[in-house]
Amino acid sequence: MTSGIHHLTAITRKIQANVDFYVGFLGLRLVKRTAGFEDAQQLHLFYGDGAATPGSLVTFLAWEDGSLGRVGHGAPSEISFAIDREAIGFWLTRALQCNVKMTGPTQEFGEPVLRLTDPDGIIVKLVGVDDYGDWVWWKDGGIAEADAIRGIRGATILSEKADETAAFLERHTGFVPGAVEGAIQRLVSESGQIIDVRNAGGFWTAAPGTGTIDHVAVRAKSQQAVDDLHKALQAEDAGDINVHDRHYFYSLYVREPGGTLIEVATDDPGFTADETVAALGTGFFIPKHYKADHEALKVMLPQFGLPGEERVIYRDLPFVHRIHMPESWDGSTLVLLHGSGANETAMLPLGRKVAPNAMLIGLRGRSTDEGSPRFFRRFDQTTFDQKEIASEVEAFVAFIEDIGPAYGVDPERLTFLGYSNGGNMLAATMQLRPDAIRKAVLLRSMNVLEERPVVDLSGTQVLSLSAIDDFYGPLAGELEDRLKAGGAQLTAKVLDANHGLGAEDEVIVRGWLQERVA
Repeated sequence: MTSGIHHLTAITRKIQANVDFYVGFLGLRLVKRTAGFEDAQQLHLFYGDGAATPGSLVTFLAWEDGSLGRVGHGAPSEISFAIDREAIGFWLTRALQCNVKMTGPTQEFGEPVLRLTDPDGIIVKLVGVDDYGDWVWWKDGGIAEADAIRGIRGATILSEKADETAAFLERHTGFVPGAVEGAIQRLVSESGQIIDVRNAGGFWTAAPGTGTIDHVAVRAKSQQAVDDLHKALQAEDAGDINVHDRHYFYSLYVREPGGTLIEVATDDPGFTADETVAALGTGFFIPKHYKADHEALKVMLPQFGLPGEERVIYRDLPFVHRIHMPESWDGSTLVLLHGSGANETAMLPLGRKVAPNAMLIGLRGRSTDEGSPRFFRRFDQTTFDQKEIASEVEAFVAFIEDIGPAYGVDPERLTFLGYSNGGNMLAATMQLRPDAIRKAVLLRSMNVLEERPVVDLSGTQVLSLSAIDDFYGPLAGELEDRLKAGGAQLTAKVLDANHGLGAEDEVIVRGWLQERVA
């Protein structure tokens, strides 16, 4: 094993577009799909060459519809892949044919460079090299071996302390000084891979988020080498250092003086620790330290399709939403609205338990309360913003009208389920727009409207589950009376429970839905 880059990790906002670019356009192999090691509700994908060779890997954390980050000093700014020098023309033509934004080719450090922009705005450089070393062609990537990406060429780091950054990397990662070109100091490893340290004094500071590169991971010779480095970094008071067993490698994280996160990772045990080379990227791994229901976690992670596979094409609708398709769709749809402080994924596990064969659509509320999503603001525990309720109901009705043509939703087989603030949103919608919802499940809900509109809810079926040990439990009665007065077919139950949801809720909701299968 030689020194060099192990992998590069970035953050994407739309995982399907990311897969289509890195697998479909660049021809890389999806070599591993996992839940995040720090957050199991975050999908983590690894792309690489045909054998997941260390040094070929680029990985992405999926922050679906997450906030945008900012490129600046204290973070990497570019990913570069190595290709054969003669392949530059192929990639230039391919980018033009596929409408991928690009600039170049130009010459950098004597090498031809073509810059591409991925769907998140990350700069991806294709660099023509004379020799790359060991790599494994992925024959199913759709790119001829002569033109295919060999692996990682390097990364660019922006630093306002460029000299200190370069010295740190030289001292601890096995990279040595190479050529200097303008504001860039090139560092070279034994593998030939490079890190370009660009003097970014006067730039703005990087901000984490989608469309940014999170860290650069360099190679360590062994676990012992990582542990020895840990001691050396502690001795020089290098700041926070975290050491982890990442199942596929053992590594530590540290920030270099300019602020960029550097990981030092072992080659072993490698990505065949739980899959054969032939099966790489087909299974799904959830780190063993997560004790939560693994099936529920899987439902919360975004689905995607590889090139040629079925996938959901998301539409630009009034609410951020997440779709989860079952293995065998029965044509029914369950729209899920979360409670305060949650998001579009929170109700998906419950949805899958109560409706195993339904398309699930989880919504994210557009209002905020102390920085967390809600469907409308509250002024105190029982007083709500009436103007916002009215406007958000109209936006929600527009969403309902759009999901039919957008996703093939059958209005006759459509049910809504809302918890707490989400249930309140459904109840307000039924009163303000009684034509919009025909089947609804309200969990721990109350009336939020100060006026009492006269409505006709004949033909509307509602299940309302309140709880004894819940501040809002006694308030459910007023809402239920309003719905019954409007002619709704109401089933109401009071559970020996609190505001949280439990197994009894699941059983009752599942039974109620099964009785109403169209």
